[in-house]
Amino acid sequence: MAQITYIEAHGQTCTVDLPEGWNLMQGAIANGIEGILGECGGSCACATCHCYVDESHLPDLAEPSQTELDMLEHVAAERRPNSRLACQIKATARLDGLILRLPAAQE
Repeated sequence: MAQITYIEAHGQTCTVDLPEGWNLMQGAIANGIEGILGECGGSCACATCHCYVDESHLPDLAEPSQTELDMLEHVAAERRPNSRLACQIKATARLDGLILRLPAAQE
């Protein structure tokens, strides 16, 4: 189980416990987090689960695939160095306490 905190663009914070193996997009949708759309269902094909990972946890994540990097570069709005797709991040005990900030718009 991992406790993940989502901070919506307008500032509302929601902390949820996610079972190991769930991706962070699934956790957001299952818990009604505003700002994660997940239009492709988690297949890394739309970038509507774009998020900003708290820098302190970036070393705990697997490197993004080339597909994820392409989606972030060509589709995601407001890309930053800590941008990731929530559908590509699996909840693990190592990510307990992770903070994700959500952009004002998903494209």
